[in-house]
Amino acid sequence: MPFPQMDRFKLNIKPLNQRKHKAWIERDRILPTAKPRPFSVEAEKLIDEVVACLQKARAANASRMLTFGAHAIKNGLSPVLIELVKRGWITHLATNGAGIIHDWEFAYQGCSSEDVRLYVDQGQFGIWQETGFYLNLALNVGAWEGLGYGESVGKFVETEGADIPSEADLVAAVEENLQSDPDKAAAAADLLLKVRQFELEPGRMRVPHPHKQFGLQSNMYKLNVPFTSHPMVGHDIIYCHPMNHVAAIGRAAQRDFLVFAQNVANLENGVYLSVGSAVMSPMIFEKSLSMTQNLRIQRGEHLDSHYMFIVDLQKSQWDWSKGEPPEDNPDYYLRYCKSFARMGGTMRYLSADNRDFLLRLLQKLEGIEATDGWKARGKAMQLGE
Repeated sequence: MPFPQMDRFKLNIKPLNQRKHKAWIERDRILPTAKPRPFSVEAEKLIDEVVACLQKARAANASRMLTFGAHAIKNGLSPVLIELVKRGWITHLATNGAGIIHDWEFAYQGCSSEDVRLYVDQGQFGIWQETGFYLNLALNVGAWEGLGYGESVGKFVETEGADIPSEADLVAAVEENLQSDPDKAAAAADLLLKVRQFELEPGRMRVPHPHKQFGLQSNMYKLNVPFTSHPMVGHDIIYCHPMNHVAAIGRAAQRDFLVFAQNVANLENGVYLSVGSAVMSPMIFEKSLSMTQNLRIQRGEHLDSHYMFIVDLQKSQWDWSKGEPPEDNPDYYLRYCKSFARMGGTMRYLSADNRDFLLRLLQKLEGIEATDGWKARGKAMQLGE
């Protein structure tokens, strides 16, 4: 007998404009020209090493991946991340479900981040109409269109809305594809469920995003650069809303994971940056690398020349160039260090604020461009020349 489930349609869902926000993108954004706090001599040497590896990776057309936690978005770093991509230094961005939400809220209303303690006590944490409705709608429609998680939201923001198919069209898509393409039929059925539940009118649903110039997802969609999301079921506030449909999220997130894995497969002489992501980044990286090695071994190859640079606030007393510490050492339990230390290649760790590190990295790379002509070549890459 099935266990009883909570009915999300019974929730008292309030308008987003009733929420008190802690972060405002116009106020808190970090400009690429901002001055980071000074680093130690040892830290500067590590960042110089990253710069050299990025130069080598770009010359080899290898992946330059940057994975980050939600705080990079809340800290207003989207202008810095956009600049790194536009200049051709980063070829893939990845974050978790919370990073997607903060980025969307900034693009939609210019502010984000709620008081968790206050709103859980009031039974209101995460139970907001626009965030829950629009983000889930973007994912439901995007999954039907064959898009990934980040791509679905990026398109929704950049085009300022979504195209809602009619019930008749979705029913026809189920029937026509049931035998030849069951996955497409299932995607149509998933969206059909939400169209009926919410009585969505067919046609264009326009949703303005007045701050989309700060939206990382919309900018990556416009630049045609992968920005993948790697959510966990129940971890994000959009799961509170009845528009949420995990089948559609799973379809979009699966696509993102496989795009991520394909870029990991191109990490020979490449660079993987993991900034402030303690769980998501190491977990998806190790599975992607394992699949990559599986395929390479079948061809008599192996991926060994990948460079991994890990940044977080936690201090570490261990020299990670020597591998992982013994189990009785507290540093053994730094997941984001231990996992990457097991991944072969070269791994380095820097304890730093994400704002200071990413600013310093960008500005050092700009210095390289100014001295050896990388800037012109980077623009040519972006234009496809």
